[in-house]
Amino acid sequence: MISRIDQELSFEQTALNLRAYRQELLASNIANADTPQYKARDIDFKAALNGALGKTQGGALELRRTAAGHLAAPGANQYGAAVQYRSEAQGSVDGNTVSMDVERAAFAENAIQMEAMLTFVNGHFKTLASAIQG
Repeated sequence: MISRIDQELSFEQTALNLRAYRQELLASNIANADTPQYKARDIDFKAALNGALGKTQGGALELRRTAAGHLAAPGANQYGAAVQYRSEAQGSVDGNTVSMDVERAAFAENAIQMEAMLTFVNGHFKTLASAIQG
């Protein structure tokens, strides 16, 4: 029974993990807004989710670590999301590419989408609870 519930919620779990990872990246960008030469980073959520669910359509070659001593591929992380550098909206003297307006908007949008996903998960559990209670 537990494995069935785990299967039912695997999509939501993967999506929430990717949202949390993106939130970390955006928070890091905001925290480093005054750091010279810092380059803003982000992930393409849709592509990362498709990759995590095994729906990758061609594209880049995926590298595998077949032994513990092998180095990870550049930009690799535990979620398989390719971390990309955000293009510079406005040049700065110190080489920093963080635009606070862009970062705040992306942070807020990601937080809202994360909250929506949590609402969906809560709905799944309410449905399960009502089915169990009869």
